[in-house]
Amino acid sequence: MKFLDLAPILSVVGSVKLPGSKSISNRVLLLAALASGETRLHDLLDSDDTRVMQDALRKLGIAVRREGGATVVTGAGGAFPVKAAELFLGNAGTAFRPLTAVLALSGGDYRLSGTARMHERPIGDLVDALRAVGASIDYLGAPGYPPLHIKPAPINAGKVSVRADVSSQFLSALLMALPLTGRQATVAVEGELISKPYVEITLNTMRRFGVEVGRDGWAAFTIPAGAHYRSPGELWVEGDASSASYFLAAGAIGGGPVRVEGVGRGSIQGDVGFAEALEQMGARIAMGDNWIEASAPGDKSKKKLRAIDADFNHIPDAAMTIAVAALFADGTSVLRNIGSWRVKETDRIAAMATELRKLGATAEEGKDWLRVTPPAKLRPATIDTYDDHRMAMCFSLAALGGVTVRINDPQCVNKTFPEYFEALAQITR
Repeated sequence: MKFLDLAPILSVVGSVKLPGSKSISNRVLLLAALASGETRLHDLLDSDDTRVMQDALRKLGIAVRREGGATVVTGAGGAFPVKAAELFLGNAGTAFRPLTAVLALSGGDYRLSGTARMHERPIGDLVDALRAVGASIDYLGAPGYPPLHIKPAPINAGKVSVRADVSSQFLSALLMALPLTGRQATVAVEGELISKPYVEITLNTMRRFGVEVGRDGWAAFTIPAGAHYRSPGELWVEGDASSASYFLAAGAIGGGPVRVEGVGRGSIQGDVGFAEALEQMGARIAMGDNWIEASAPGDKSKKKLRAIDADFNHIPDAAMTIAVAALFADGTSVLRNIGSWRVKETDRIAAMATELRKLGATAEEGKDWLRVTPPAKLRPATIDTYDDHRMAMCFSLAALGGVTVRINDPQCVNKTFPEYFEALAQITR
């Protein structure tokens, strides 16, 4: 499908069962592959990114199968058994970055590549950290970027430092890989660590597989000697909190209530903080252990949301939804500290500004910020999605402004949420 036309949406109400979290799904797939024993994963996300990870694991000698609705992974009890492989990892950062670190410590010969956009996404900070402990990694294209060639090398990983101001995935990748050495290792963080909640997901997931990481705040992390991943037997994957943002925003804009099921106050995902941002904008929020519900502001005389000016470093993916919700606010909104958008599936700051302007908004961008002033009335628009799933899902909400919205390349949502548009239609009235 080359495009999808969304008719004006008058109101929304209902509930949506969320697909599994991408961030959790690819982490548990990898750790299950490295663990001793067999792991049954329930509610695992089925999307392009998780299929890429599963395909890679199979090529590396790991048995991954579907059985009775679960995904069953038979772990290697350490490094991958296959010591030579060529892996294509698409545009899946949650696969490419952790596998780079794990394979660098696996004593094999591996070539890793991805899509053209993946080859534009920086990985130099991670490679520098791995080289510092002895890893042999060559760039096959531009220095600092994939594709990569990893060769066998002796590793001495007692102490390592990594910059984490471009992507927290570099730190997460090191933490997940270092237990393979069997020795104590300390990772020091250079500069400001962005997207801290995603590192919390990593630490929580490692704990589920038997590895407790010591920490000195956000400055240093220690892997204990003798650390070894052990299967928890069964594990249930939470719903995707980033995907929840679209439906919660729909409820805040279009009346609601809209309930998402699969995340709630018990979630380990930082993106549940999106609900707090909506609340700051005047939305009514209710929350249970495994659900969140959003409705439009209670004051019927004031239908618009409140403009927001906030730091969104902690929820960069979900913050994209705030930029579109800002179209329905009573003034200018500013999203700050979102520099990581520049190196995601596309340059999201530039892309977001361009597409918001098509709808009539005034959008100003800086190195790490975006300012959005809504128009008096939205204009119908054709939205380009830049092969970025979140652009497609975010801008579908513009149809709540009483205009027709054409989404180009809607199948890009397959990266994380193949049934997104069907789920949106279920709550549309």
